[in-house]
Formats: sequence, structure tokens, C-alpha cells
Amino acid sequence: MARDADRERLLARLREHYARGELELDELSRRVGIVLAATYTDEADAALTGLTGLTLSESFTPRRDAPPPPKRRWRRGHAEAAAPGEGWVPTDERFRDPTTRVVMRVWIDPADLSRHYVPDAGV
Repeated sequence: MARDADRERLLARLREHYARGELELDELSRRVGIVLAATYTDEADAALTGLTGLTLSESFTPRRDAPPPPKRRWRRGHAEAAAPGEGWVPTDERFRDPTTRVVMRVWIDPADLSRHYVPDAGV
């Protein structure tokens, strides 16, 4: 199945060929139509026929000797803290973090007016 991301990659490659002067505008339009109408990647690959470079299915096939993708490390979100810092002032503002579902309270640091998010123990 050709996904939107696959189509975008193909369209970007067609634009590169056009920018290099390897395609005329009419030919570019015809090939873009093929990509946009394709249901499967092999149909979308037909848009690259006769051009230098790999087809979509060849360029996105994982190599057998490729290392596994790195594991994502958990990290705090923007301005998130485990506990309020010294001098921070609590606000009445609270929200539920969409990723962790934890209720967070907003604290303001009067030194620089930055906002910080701390898990709300009162909820």
C-alpha cells in the first residue's frame, strides 16, 4: 500500500529531477498524476521509470545488516519538573498531560517569568 509519506518522498524526487532539468513540465505533471493516483507502491514506482536513482520500493526496503533503530529514551517535556523549584509561585492553572495522563499544575518562576509544569499531588 502506498502511504502519504511514500507519495511525498516520490514527489520530492520528481521535483529534484525537474529542478536538474531531467524532466519537462508536462512530463513532471504526468508523473505526479501517476504517484497521486497510485494505490500500491509498485504503481507509484512507475513514475520513476527511466530516471536515475532507486525506485520507492528499493529505496525504503530495510537492509538485513542494518542495526536496529535506537530505543527512545524517556525525557521530561518542555519545562516539566518533578517538584517546584525554590521561589516558584503556584497558579490555579491545571491540565492533564496528553502523553502521560498526569494532572499537572502550572508554576511561575518570578525571576524570569518562565512557566513550569509539576505533577499536582492534590488531585
